[in-house]
Amino acid sequence: MSIVRWDPFRELEDMSDRLNRMFGRSNLATTSKNDDGFFSFDWTPSVDIAETAEAFEIKAELPDLKKEDVKVTVEDGELRISGERKQEKEEKGRKFHRVERSYGSFLRSFTLPENVDESKLTAEYKDGLLNVRLPKTEKAKPKAIAVKVA
Repeated sequence: MSIVRWDPFRELEDMSDRLNRMFGRSNLATTSKNDDGFFSFDWTPSVDIAETAEAFEIKAELPDLKKEDVKVTVEDGELRISGERKQEKEEKGRKFHRVERSYGSFLRSFTLPENVDESKLTAEYKDGLLNVRLPKTEKAKPKAIAVKVA
């Protein structure tokens, strides 16, 4: 075991990262104690939500996940994106010096507006980015009305 010089700023940075992950969640975080005695939180992937005239679009960043590790469901007007990123294990001849990425299971849920056609939802996963498209119902799409000049 080697001697490591104590760096108080590194300790503050680690604490800040933990607090940001804890308070960045929309619901209560589940915790588990890892090997070094610290508590680790399940992670929450970042999402972008956009709206066009035809649909709502959700993009979720899910780096280092396989398509099989991601699940997208719609039930009772709620979209759920869930999955799990497994932590890499130390192998013989390979030693981790710092682990900053978050691991564990995640769940993001979104209440859908009434003007979404749930039956036409599409989801595509490529290069760590999940794209979910929620088309609007026909009656919800804006219609142009010609204005007559009198």
